[in-house]
Amino acid sequence: MAYVVTQNCCNDATCVAVCPVDCIHPTPEEREYASAEMLYIDPGACIDCGACAEVCPVDAIVPDDMLSAEQRRYPEINLEYFAHGSRPPAEDPRMPSLPILSGGAREARTLRVAIVGSGPAACYAAEELLTRSDIAARVTMLERLPVAGGLVRFGVAPDHWRTRDVGRVFDRTARRDGFALYLGVDVGVDITVSELLAHHHAVVYASGASGDRRLGIEGERLPGSHAAREFVAWYNGHPDHASRVFDLSGPRAVVVGNGNVALDVARMLVSGPETLSRTDIADHALTTLTDSAVEEVIVLGRRGAEHAAWTTPELLALGSLPGIDVCVDGAVAAGDSAKLRILSEYAARRITPGNKRIVLRFGCTPLEIVGADRVEGIRVTDATADAEELIDCGLVLRAIGYRGEPVADLPYDEASGTVTNLAGRVVGGHGPIPGVYVAGWIKRGATGVIGTNRYCAAESVARLVDDFHDGLLAEPEPAPDLFRGLLRSRRPEMLDASDWRAIDRYERAAGWAAGRPRVKVVDPAVAREIARAARA
Repeated sequence: MAYVVTQNCCNDATCVAVCPVDCIHPTPEEREYASAEMLYIDPGACIDCGACAEVCPVDAIVPDDMLSAEQRRYPEINLEYFAHGSRPPAEDPRMPSLPILSGGAREARTLRVAIVGSGPAACYAAEELLTRSDIAARVTMLERLPVAGGLVRFGVAPDHWRTRDVGRVFDRTARRDGFALYLGVDVGVDITVSELLAHHHAVVYASGASGDRRLGIEGERLPGSHAAREFVAWYNGHPDHASRVFDLSGPRAVVVGNGNVALDVARMLVSGPETLSRTDIADHALTTLTDSAVEEVIVLGRRGAEHAAWTTPELLALGSLPGIDVCVDGAVAAGDSAKLRILSEYAARRITPGNKRIVLRFGCTPLEIVGADRVEGIRVTDATADAEELIDCGLVLRAIGYRGEPVADLPYDEASGTVTNLAGRVVGGHGPIPGVYVAGWIKRGATGVIGTNRYCAAESVARLVDDFHDGLLAEPEPAPDLFRGLLRSRRPEMLDASDWRAIDRYERAAGWAAGRPRVKVVDPAVAREIARAARA
C-alpha cells in the first residue's frame, strides 16, 4: 500500500518535511515547486509510514486502498509525475533553500513586527517569526475587516471545504505567545505607516490582490458584466460585496478564462441547492443561486486546450458533479498530459437530458460585450472556425486574473500589480526602504496556491531577520502596550483575537445546527455584537 496526494493539496509542503524517504515532490528546494499545481508521492518509494497524512492540514493524503470513487484517478496522476521524469535530477540547479534553524540561544532583544492582512501569507509570516530559534519575536496582525482569514475565507470555493481546513494551521499561530490580532483597523486610515514603524521594528504588507484584470473590450462596463473576483467575494460573504446584485434570470452565462477561478464560478452557477446547502456559502448567495435560472455556463478559453491554466484536480472534479454534464465544444486530441486526456473523455461523453451543463470552449477571443442597457451577449472570434459568433447570454464573468492594488506611500509596479521589492524587501528609488517588507500576492503577483505563500513568506521573513541582526532596523517605542492603547483610541470598536474566536465559535455552532460547516456572519455590526456578547 502507498499513500496518494489527492485534489485538496494546498502545496503547504509540511508533508515534505516529515517524509523519511524523500518520496514527495517537488520539494520547495526544487525549481518546479514554484509552478507545481500539486505535490506527488512516488508509489515506488513510499514506505507506508503515514507521517505525511498525519501532518497534512487539508486531509489531502489518503492510503491508496481507502480512495473514494472520485479519487480513483489519483494513483495514476501521482505515478505519471515520476514516470515522465518530472522530478529534477539531483545534479540540476536548485532554488536557494531557506535556512532551517534549530537550537541556539535567542537574542536578548525582542523583534517586534506588524503584519498588515490576515490571509495565508500574513499567517505564514507570523508563524515563521514566532517559531524561529534565532530571535524572540512579538507579532501584531492588523486586519481591516472584523473577521480574519483573507483568501482562505473569501477566495476558496464553498464546496472545497477541506481546502479551508488549512485554517487550522493559522488557529495554532493565533494562540502562540507574542501574537496579537486587531480586527477592524484600516492601516492608512486609522493608523499611519510611520506610526506602525514607531512601535515596531518592521512592517510586513501581506494585503493580497484586491483588483482584477480587464478584457479591454467594448461593453465591459454594462450591467451584467462583472469580475469573477467580485462574484467569488459575494458568494463567500465578503462584507464589501455582500450587497452586490448578480442577475441570474437568464438561461446562459459566459465565463471568460481558463483557470481554477473560472471553473469555481462555473461550478457554483450550476450547482443545485442540495449541494450548496451543505457548504458555508453566504446565506444571501445560497438564496439567489437556489432561485437561479442558469442552465448552461460556457467557459471560454482564448487559447487552445493545451494552454489551459486550471489544475488537473480541478478539471477532474468537474466530471463527478451530480446533475451536471461537462461538455467540450470541439474535438480535443488526447495528447500526453492528464488534462488533455480528461478533456478528451469529457468530449466523448453523452449528454443527459435534464442536466445542467458546463461547456468548455477553446480558441475564442472576446471582441465585444453587447446589449442596450445590460448584457445580452458576447461577440467572439473562433480561431477554429475562423469566424465571428455572437453568444447569447445574460451574464459575463471575466476570470482572467487577480491584480494587486497600489499601497499608500509604497512604490508600485504597474505592469505586475505588485509593490516593488527584491525577495520581499520593499525597494524605492534609492534602494531598500528600511523596515518595510511584503509577502504573498502583493509581493509576487496572483500566482500559486495557498501553500505557496508559506515559502514566499519565509523568504521575506528571512530578509527581515537578516536586517534585524545587521542593525538596519530602527528601535521602536519601548513600551509595546502603548500601541494597543493608540489603536483603541482611534478605533474603540476594534476586535481582538479572543473576539475572533467568539465569532468563529458562533459561526460553527450555527453551522452545526444547520448541517453545514459554518454559517458566516457577513454584517460587521453583527460580528461586533457577537464579540460584545461573548465578553459580557
